[in-house]
Amino acid sequence: MNDLRNYSLVTGAYWGFTLTDGALRMLVLLHFHQLGYTPIQIALLFLLYEFFGVITNLIGGWLGSHFGLKSTLFAGLSLQAAALVMLALLDQSWSTAFSVTYVMASQALSGIAKDLTKMSSKSAIKQLVPADAESTLFRWVALLTGSKNALKGAGFFLGGMLLTWIGFRGALLLMAAGLVVILISAVINLPQEMGRAKQKVKFAHILAKDRNINLLSAARLFLFGSRDIWFVVALPIFLATSLHWSHNQIGGFLALWVIGYGAMQALAPTLLKNFLGNNPPRGGSARNAAFLLAGLTAIIAISVHLNLDPRLAIIGGLALFGLLFAINSSIHSYLILAYAHKDQVAMDVGFYYMANASGRLIGTILSGIIFQFAGLTGCLWVSMLFLLAAATISMQLPPKNPWAKS
Repeated sequence: MNDLRNYSLVTGAYWGFTLTDGALRMLVLLHFHQLGYTPIQIALLFLLYEFFGVITNLIGGWLGSHFGLKSTLFAGLSLQAAALVMLALLDQSWSTAFSVTYVMASQALSGIAKDLTKMSSKSAIKQLVPADAESTLFRWVALLTGSKNALKGAGFFLGGMLLTWIGFRGALLLMAAGLVVILISAVINLPQEMGRAKQKVKFAHILAKDRNINLLSAARLFLFGSRDIWFVVALPIFLATSLHWSHNQIGGFLALWVIGYGAMQALAPTLLKNFLGNNPPRGGSARNAAFLLAGLTAIIAISVHLNLDPRLAIIGGLALFGLLFAINSSIHSYLILAYAHKDQVAMDVGFYYMANASGRLIGTILSGIIFQFAGLTGCLWVSMLFLLAAATISMQLPPKNPWAKS
């Protein structure tokens, strides 16, 4: 009963954070667009958010093992509340250069907060599930990850509504107050020693991973890079310039895509049961899912290149992409916890999500560069190559999950 209660507390804290994270992204985009900022200036606002995600994941696992997951979860929620208050203090009389620098600094805090919270929440599940309950672990991970992504999409809508109802500053302060309530509840109720390593963990060990975790991390880098190569910059610009969609249509479509993607992640155990029975995913599952996604991406790229009803190719193709990508992501999210050593789960998960953040950063940079020179079709072809790399790396994963090592 205590495990279920703790899981509910961790999940609730992650949900609260995720809502504010999605809402904050939309608030910043819409507010600074209204102020007349250029797309490049707006993009710069999020640069440190992604960069510090990489750094935080690298050292966050060590912090979690050293101080405990309760402490890192507390730190993540606190930093997000501080970032929201900091942004609420923004003064429109400041110069553009100073405002951009100030917002970049607040987004850096938010990026650190996001990955501390994510690492803490996902690592905590490993601590709460018995070592022999693989199917339970897969269901709990899928629910946490899927609901998180659905709520991030809902956060896009929340940000727009709050901006309309109570304005930029009021929305930020309201979300900060909500996070403080969640933070207090988590601090009071979660066990202090959750996730803390029994033996002292050396900082030098943050890169000392076993082969399975290294392989899965490399596959994760290419998997998430493949998505952001076309999703972050290329797709919104394509929808605006080629299909002449309005800002509201683009934002609504992206929000619905993220919500649908999250729902599919939560349903992944049920969907995969038809193929795996009651068995949890193995390394071969990650390989097969990545090959399927690579094939679908090639079909979408060919359809766009041949001008075969771009609305059907983009909307229909990306709906299927979201389904297969959600299954890929759920398999990966389960496997990292299956491979992680229970006494150093925070370090293993932190290292893995450092690779995830690196893939997102690389994909974001490539998205703008490739789209400028080769359009959306070029982005999709490079995305397919990334997926083939992820599938090839996944071929080296073990056929059986090494639970006995945990």
